[in-house]
Amino acid sequence: MRRAALLAALLIVTVAPPVSAAPPPVPVVDYLKRISGTRTVTGMHNKEPNSDPARHTAKVHAVTGVYPGLWGGDFLFAADDVAHRQTMVDQAKTEWRNGSLVALTWHVCPPTRGSACAWDAGVQDRLTDAQWSQLVTDGTALNNAWKARLDEVVPFLRQLLDAGVQPLFRPLHEMNDPWAWWGGRPGASGSRRLYQITHDHLVRTRGLTGMAWVWNVKDLDAAGMAGYYPGAAYADVVSLDAWNSFWPSTTYYNTLKTIANGKPIALAEVGRVPSPQELASQPDWTYFMAWPEFFDDKTLNPDSAVRATYGSPRAVNQGQLTAGANLALGRPAYSTAVEGPAYPAANAVDGNPATRWSSAHTDQHSLWVDLGSARQVGRVRLVWEAAYARQYQVQTSLDGVTWTTVHEDYAADGGTDEVTVNATARYVKLYAFQRGTPYGYSLWEMGVY
Repeated sequence: MRRAALLAALLIVTVAPPVSAAPPPVPVVDYLKRISGTRTVTGMHNKEPNSDPARHTAKVHAVTGVYPGLWGGDFLFAADDVAHRQTMVDQAKTEWRNGSLVALTWHVCPPTRGSACAWDAGVQDRLTDAQWSQLVTDGTALNNAWKARLDEVVPFLRQLLDAGVQPLFRPLHEMNDPWAWWGGRPGASGSRRLYQITHDHLVRTRGLTGMAWVWNVKDLDAAGMAGYYPGAAYADVVSLDAWNSFWPSTTYYNTLKTIANGKPIALAEVGRVPSPQELASQPDWTYFMAWPEFFDDKTLNPDSAVRATYGSPRAVNQGQLTAGANLALGRPAYSTAVEGPAYPAANAVDGNPATRWSSAHTDQHSLWVDLGSARQVGRVRLVWEAAYARQYQVQTSLDGVTWTTVHEDYAADGGTDEVTVNATARYVKLYAFQRGTPYGYSLWEMGVY
């Protein structure tokens, strides 16, 4: 239980009232928004068997010494896996308590078959156009059968929500590909309509309002992806499965960002664990989830490459989700000479965007914060007022006496600097030594994450 309260506290935010009938965004989504551009949560899917729902994340630990920051589970379709859904859900609760996000997929049987089915004669069925029309028409036999199918997982989802778990739920995944019975039907009455029906039944009819809804497509036909998007009210996260290439092209990356329009984007399935360099080149991916049998391919995922990603400053692994919390907020802050009593060091860590720290009008000045104890630091955020530093360093210390430079910038241009670091520190310092203006240095915020 030691991390359950921590994770809950991390994800608590104040949410504005909903617009029209759409539920408010859940705190997990707020967390992903905060790390977008600077951090990426590592992840592993745990496909069958549901009787052993942590076997694949254990493989990550065996290679890296850490567990992924995101655990993926699946309600699945085969009879034995359907019978062990409770085991899978219990593992999801455990992973959340241990400090991981929870992502849920469902390879679901069509409403023309029973709760359990085969892969080829079931998940890969193809409905006729007439059957599909009935499916997406409210009140018909197939429409009611689909809602009854959804009701099979309502108790499990409600268990998670009651336990404080906020799952990233990804139904009808890869809907732009016809490999599954629900996919490959663009347009208003196609796959996206079934997604809307699914959402409305679970959220509005069954009251499951605490989940983050993850809309998902596969890396094919970038130009056609928007035709499957159900609308902003139906998706909290916009995600891509990278299968036709092991790393998405810039075209797919930009297409997802355009569709998302400010929502977090994610790599919901990857065969190859992305390298730190790839994640830095497309920095807005907020998480990735590796697929088990591909992870086991040491040619595709050599241990050294996996360790490099999981050990990089960008990675958020299990228990590291405090990377999204501002560790400096409200902590004691100090500085060298200030411009005046209205601009103390405390203003840079008070969480108020209207107050600022401002130094005297000379070159060499420092601002530092005491985090209270040694913490893992992955990012420092500097929000400059007009008086910025042209040259500065970010330094860390465990004792406030011996300092280590973890970042330096000799051509800064003001604005907001998101500085990625990888350090254990109690004290974090900004040391500025060349001004960018005739004034001193002034910060609206110095955040430590």
